[in-house]
Amino acid sequence: MQVYIVGAGPGDPELITVKGKNLLEKADIIIYAGSLVPKALLGYAKEGCEIHNSASMSLPEVIEVIDRGVKEGKMVVRLHTGDPAIYGAIQEQMDELKKRNIEFTVVPGVSSFLATAAALKQEYTLPGISQTVIITRNEGRTPVPDREKLRSLAAHQATMCIFLSITMLDKVVEELIAGGYAPDTQIAIVQRASWPEQRIFRATLETIVDTIKNENVDRTAMIVVSRCLGADYELSRLYAPEFSHGFRQASVPEK
Repeated sequence: MQVYIVGAGPGDPELITVKGKNLLEKADIIIYAGSLVPKALLGYAKEGCEIHNSASMSLPEVIEVIDRGVKEGKMVVRLHTGDPAIYGAIQEQMDELKKRNIEFTVVPGVSSFLATAAALKQEYTLPGISQTVIITRNEGRTPVPDREKLRSLAAHQATMCIFLSITMLDKVVEELIAGGYAPDTQIAIVQRASWPEQRIFRATLETIVDTIKNENVDRTAMIVVSRCLGADYELSRLYAPEFSHGFRQASVPEK
């Protein structure tokens, strides 16, 4: 295999997978999403590796670099932020590679919504509170189907991780409340999760806009709204002493 689409992880260079790191070390050509992928990851590249920042490249230009690399017998790594399957715009790249009969492998990465949970020290799925995580974005230049608008999704009262929407926070809050979240629902914003400059802001839906008004929070921020944030919850049955399962017998009678 000569072409690899690799998830770079959320920002911390050590949060790339071992497989992803190994591929970066062996690559002859690396095309990285420079607007989001930290340059520290390029430190894994070998001397003489040809490196391209795709922030200023069009889709045809990216594909041409990959195609040329394959024809020259070189190993190519296309490096995407987080996990490339989430808002990575990789489908159009993969389809173009298929048209050219170029084989490729996708290597998953740690998504920023998971790094955000780690930063918050928060589980997204608490018993009796929420057992569903919705990954979405507010409508902007990229349209969103009516059934997937924030107002519609809010009706589920699930944990919601909202990408690419921090610049529209006032609209996000408006839609979430209109969809059913109470104004005092907890919300958290994590800017640059896992980066050295990571920042965390906590508030409620009705106060979050004022909370970050003068904080210069940029577009590399994740919004999490959930009743799991700071909630009282039921303990998991998995570790309850009175609960038996395939690997452990109950140690006390079930109440």
